[in-house]
Amino acid sequence: MAILSLLLLFSSAVVAVDYGFTVELIHRDSPNSPLFNPSETHYHRLTNALRRSISRHAAAPAADVAEAPMYNNRGEYLMKLSLGTPPFPIMAIADTGSDIVWSQCAPCTRCYTQSAPMFDPRKSATYKQILCSSPICPFSGTDSCPVRSDQCEYSINYGDGSHSRGDIAVDTVTLGSTSGRPVAFPWTVFGCGRDSAGTFNANVSGIVGLGHGVVSLVSQMGAATAGKFSYCLASIGSDSIRSSKLSFGANAVVAGAGTVSTPIYTADGPFYRLKLEAMSVGNNKITFSTASSSPGDANIIIDSGTTVTLLPPDFYADFGTAVSDGINLERVRDPNQFLDFCFQSTADDFDAPSITVHFEGGDVKLSRENVFIRMADDVVCLAFVSAPQNGGVSIYGNILQTNFLIGYDTQKMAVSFRPADCAAM
Repeated sequence: MAILSLLLLFSSAVVAVDYGFTVELIHRDSPNSPLFNPSETHYHRLTNALRRSISRHAAAPAADVAEAPMYNNRGEYLMKLSLGTPPFPIMAIADTGSDIVWSQCAPCTRCYTQSAPMFDPRKSATYKQILCSSPICPFSGTDSCPVRSDQCEYSINYGDGSHSRGDIAVDTVTLGSTSGRPVAFPWTVFGCGRDSAGTFNANVSGIVGLGHGVVSLVSQMGAATAGKFSYCLASIGSDSIRSSKLSFGANAVVAGAGTVSTPIYTADGPFYRLKLEAMSVGNNKITFSTASSSPGDANIIIDSGTTVTLLPPDFYADFGTAVSDGINLERVRDPNQFLDFCFQSTADDFDAPSITVHFEGGDVKLSRENVFIRMADDVVCLAFVSAPQNGGVSIYGNILQTNFLIGYDTQKMAVSFRPADCAAM
């Protein structure tokens, strides 16, 4: 089929209208994850997560939103889904900071080593390539129409030199459900990777973009989800790491006692941009200010794939100092040399000042586990780092998001937070 209409593409998901569904998110360090390394300790896994978060951000040119920190070195949560007809299962990174679904495809001679079998489009009865003449092609990203071919292509370059390139196509995406009823989305635009290399793990097939762009999985679900999805991330404990849930549609509504909402601001990219007005350490309210060209003075990206929270250097210094002044613990060095504000404590129930995040429209009160992470048996550190001095992007990381049910509503343009025991959900 040479030309596919956008009407056909987005109306195809009507098969899933009027009910919500939930799929499982697997933390990459969970025993249920193919990335799980039983020889690593909790501290090894945490250090590796911090290294991925910091290197993702530092490598991304601030002026180029196409190379956002979300892309570099893998995200933190994996998602099970299937491509094609019959459904072919893959494990991919769930990424709220990107807007394209892509998976490595066979045959491929320039792909990174993948331990699980690759999706082979030749074996799918519903796979269709997209040509440059299709109205879908311009939404695929940069370099979508090479001179050498009529085939629409995608090209993603990561800040650390990793990349993925391949064909833009459509096929059926099938998601599992906790109800036991698989949900299929025909004619979903995705990237069939033919040239991918860098820091991708051998047990990951690709990336599922959950961002705000028109070709993200959420956008393509259309009426089936009414633009809503939510997740509840269980905290990373020292003994076990539980699975989290990614819900869509009616199952994704976040409401009830304790719920607060803040507006989403859009820009020329997939990011969910919010406005952070201040943070309070006890009674000390520190105004958040940073040079920003984002619409509506949005100044921070909420990101489920980045572990720590990145703050502007001056604000970060003021915040860290305020916490240090309000905690009755000796300040020490991070044994892993990643974090700046660390304290000596073997106890998990140490006294710490209350921390509140003041978003536009609502306040989010954090617990101790949102603010501190244990880096050694006798060392706890603030789960924050300084963004690069010149134009660095501020990021609301996933440690701050643990044990909150967080809902995204792209019709009402709001993100909602409600305290929850995510391990029990």
